[in-house]
Amino acid sequence: MLSILYYLVTLVQVTFFFLLSIIVLAVTYPFDKSRRWVHECSRCICFLLFALPPRVKRTIDGVENIDRNKSYVMVLNHNSGVDIFAAYKIPLNFRWVSKREVFRVPFMGPLLTIHGDIPIERGNPTEAMAKVLSLGKLWLSRGASVAIFPEGTRSKTGEINRFKMGAFNLAKEAEVEILPIVMTGTNKMFRKGWLMNWTNHVAIRVLKPIPVEQVVATDVKDMAQQVRESMVEALAALREDIKVEKR
Repeated sequence: MLSILYYLVTLVQVTFFFLLSIIVLAVTYPFDKSRRWVHECSRCICFLLFALPPRVKRTIDGVENIDRNKSYVMVLNHNSGVDIFAAYKIPLNFRWVSKREVFRVPFMGPLLTIHGDIPIERGNPTEAMAKVLSLGKLWLSRGASVAIFPEGTRSKTGEINRFKMGAFNLAKEAEVEILPIVMTGTNKMFRKGWLMNWTNHVAIRVLKPIPVEQVVATDVKDMAQQVRESMVEALAALREDIKVEKR
């Protein structure tokens, strides 16, 4: 019953901010090409999603590694659909790269479109890469960051799978820093498929960014492997820290 009530309240909130996002986009479009204010509407939605359940936690550390005046290619591990909402805790203005199917989901799809996120066809790697590069560089040039799940799909085990090259090609061509980020707990937000886990803890850790000079000088495949190894290590450390905290 509590889960159903939560979903109903969430539906009202999302509807309100969906309409507000349209208004904000219309008003700010002429002077806010990075859509920062639209992004702030999305941050409000996600804040409420996690703030409403009193015992659900969403924490972040490593924010000192972020320069808010810079644009990054953000790479994140992918465990669940909740990842997208959880990541709005990160204090950056960013656009998602996401499979086109997500853009067909009621409410969420239109919100992603208003937000300016980048839809790709996973079944056509060549076209997907071209869109990531063209639209990714456009948003980076406007002062926004671009967030990508380099695994390409959700991990079924919770461990970090092999990386695809799109994020690293984009960073190299656009000559921007790569910002690795790991998350855990997003795949435990629900029980039995749809019931809320009212005591869940979603934890986010921001790693040190990879300098532009290193991004440009390093082979794309080597860079992907290096970043993946650092994220695997950081994810294990984050999970261990949470275990220690619970003792």
